[in-house]
Amino acid sequence: MLIPDYNQDIPETTVEIAQAAFPNGNSYLTLRDKLGTIFQDEDFIALFPEKGQPALAPWRLALVTILQFRENLTDRQAAEAVRSRIDVKYLLGLELTDPGFDFSVLSEFRSRLLTGKTETILLEKLLTICRELELVKPRGKQRTDATHVMAAIRVMNRLEQVGETMRAALNELATEAPLWLQSVAPTEWYKRYGHRIENDRLPQSKAGQEAYGQQVGEDGFYLLDLVAQPNAPKGLDKLAMIAALRLVWERHYEREGKIVRFKNRKELANGPPGLESPYDPEARFRQRGNVNWVGYIAHLSESCDDDQPHLITHVRTTTANLHEIHSTEAIHQALRDKGLTPGQHLLDSAYVDADLLVNTPQEYGITLIGPTRKNPSWQARMAGGYDRYQFDVDWDKKQVLCPQGKQSISWRELTDKTGPYIQIVFRKEDCVACQARHLCTRSRNERRMRLQPRPQFEALKEARLRHASQEGKRLYNKRAGVEGTISQGVRAFGLRKTRYRGLAKTHLQHIATAAAINLDRLVAWFDDIPRGKTRTSRFAALAPA
Repeated sequence: MLIPDYNQDIPETTVEIAQAAFPNGNSYLTLRDKLGTIFQDEDFIALFPEKGQPALAPWRLALVTILQFRENLTDRQAAEAVRSRIDVKYLLGLELTDPGFDFSVLSEFRSRLLTGKTETILLEKLLTICRELELVKPRGKQRTDATHVMAAIRVMNRLEQVGETMRAALNELATEAPLWLQSVAPTEWYKRYGHRIENDRLPQSKAGQEAYGQQVGEDGFYLLDLVAQPNAPKGLDKLAMIAALRLVWERHYEREGKIVRFKNRKELANGPPGLESPYDPEARFRQRGNVNWVGYIAHLSESCDDDQPHLITHVRTTTANLHEIHSTEAIHQALRDKGLTPGQHLLDSAYVDADLLVNTPQEYGITLIGPTRKNPSWQARMAGGYDRYQFDVDWDKKQVLCPQGKQSISWRELTDKTGPYIQIVFRKEDCVACQARHLCTRSRNERRMRLQPRPQFEALKEARLRHASQEGKRLYNKRAGVEGTISQGVRAFGLRKTRYRGLAKTHLQHIATAAAINLDRLVAWFDDIPRGKTRTSRFAALAPA
């Protein structure tokens, strides 16, 4: 039961002692004096039942949650800080003699936030106050970038994964139905799955590994058949680890009748992404450049106007296998819902495509600033090559003129799984006799070319020209600052490793981390601390101008 705490004043004794202890100021004293409590108990009233024991003030628990991510504290350490530190008691408005609370309250509070789907309040309430103080504004400049986030699991090879999934299912059944499992489990399973599955305990020969994978597959199907039998305890087939077992087996095995086949690696490569661990079924594998990881992606958007503090305005967490291009529109919608739609949005090429260049200004009034993905054609990579943008397109007459002055003979508007497009064909006689043929086509016949619809084609061409200009490069240079935010989040706040398992809990961590970064930046702004500049080594500083 939640009884709102309307008296949020700081006790006089706490004020007196805190000011004496920190005569030169303190970050938490500054935050409380400038921003107040940030949260109110009424913000969380829907998360608590109407009856029961009185709850601790949730506005304080919200502040402690942000504090522990700001200082990278565990629940126990955060609860100890509330008991023992003067600056924290000042921030929370507590008497110096207040004994604090048990550390388990913080975990329960996070669970309430997730159950009520209100974890974003940790950041949004802070942004609301900043908007009222005109420290962040709509229609300004914002920038977005992403970083990889490793899941809180052990990365396993294929044999470890299937073996550990089987072991996890058996451990869950041993908890839920121990007597039943004891009566049906073969004796050899205790030796095979009694310990954690690790590579150094597995067969080292190729034949032995194939035999082990085959045996685990047969064991898994046997277990799935057992839990599906009418005489099995009810609900076993709906357990989380049994569901994970079923998904992993669908990916790695194939069964026809009683014959089980361990799929080869090529079949997995051509299939959809699957579970990487039974202990975090939402974590996914991703390879981006030279980086491989299993887990998630954190997208951070921040304001970047020179006359205001640079504050994180939105956090989006996705599974690792979801490409950045699928997050751009979701980020814009979230910023509009917050009343913080930017006028210009600085992004790298992973977030930009032709459809977004056309639709975003129309739908959200946002100008996308940044490079587009490189033209993959060999003509674009070749010096002097004739890629599609070297051709003059007359959209009204539906004709295309090549750089050598030859006109197209065919214009067909078609559609495939990627969407509508236009197929252009030139005359074979013109192409075969052309002296610039080596710059244009490798076909033995005529040049065939595929164009996007006019809005997408022209938007992409304009964006590339703008980005190549001096003004475009100068404007885009401002995007690099978000990489400093990523670095701050990784180095000081542990952004790149999730504390928890699952997408929802990981997102809550990112929300609290973003709020903590904002608090740091607000303190620096209030105390007139200038922004740090790009570091230059002592040797690099000696370089001639």
